[in-house]
Amino acid sequence: MSDAHQRIILLTGPSGAGRSTAIRAMEDLGFEAIDNLPLSLLPRLLDGPPISHDLVLGLDVRNRDFSANALIQTLDRLQGMQGITPELLYIDCRADVLLRRFSETRRRHPLAPAESPDQGVQRELDLLIPIRARADILIDTSEMTPHDLRAEVDRLITPESGARLAVSVNSFSYKRGLPRGVDMVLDCRFLRNPYWEPSLRSFNGTSAEVAAYVAEDERFQPFFDKTLEMAELLLPAYLEEGKAHFALGFGCTGGQHRSVAIAEKMSQALAERGWQVSTRHRELERADQPKRSAKAADQG
Repeated sequence: MSDAHQRIILLTGPSGAGRSTAIRAMEDLGFEAIDNLPLSLLPRLLDGPPISHDLVLGLDVRNRDFSANALIQTLDRLQGMQGITPELLYIDCRADVLLRRFSETRRRHPLAPAESPDQGVQRELDLLIPIRARADILIDTSEMTPHDLRAEVDRLITPESGARLAVSVNSFSYKRGLPRGVDMVLDCRFLRNPYWEPSLRSFNGTSAEVAAYVAEDERFQPFFDKTLEMAELLLPAYLEEGKAHFALGFGCTGGQHRSVAIAEKMSQALAERGWQVSTRHRELERADQPKRSAKAADQG
């Protein structure tokens, strides 16, 4: 190891959310991975011979001494140690998706081995509430494939030169609810809607035509400028506080036009200012998933 701090990432989340996939992705990024390490053994690990790589520890309810209080106390202890930069990575997922995944695989839930999976899913989500609230990085896999999750881990975890804060800019539809894990949400529904322009309805906000139409609204530029100004104020402050990830969300009615156009423009503006930015369009990705599944079936 160099004189730089060692990163220790505590990785957890509900069973079936994709924790194992995330751990394998981090191994590929050069992390030393230890899965299902009892929390009581962590002090021995840290007091032993120096580990030459950054470390990721997979923790879940199968750990014999797992509890929300124990994990939070461990995180607090790590934060007080010199030479260590601890982070809590939480792999999240909606309850209905977790239940579907258990039903498809016919696996028993670890918290309900003799009962229906839905009881185990709810118990585990309730158990993890205080841990989720402490997460430095939260990834919601409800709409992700394993490939998507690996790509997201790569974007958020890989160290970059310069700023360590990873910024994600998201678009979404209010009809499907707020995206999980977003730190700040802005409503774009006051802007004129390209959906009502017949020549633009079939396009989305990534097209130049839709972006130009949205930008012609006289309220667009003041809204964008003030939002960018606020982001430029907040991001350095979050970086100073040691936050690893900041997620900004833009919502509109259908998540196809206005929110997408603004998210694209904001991502470009932040990237030009030197921030590490990724862009996600939830509704566009959701619409694309059946196409990807059909293509994979044809290839199979």
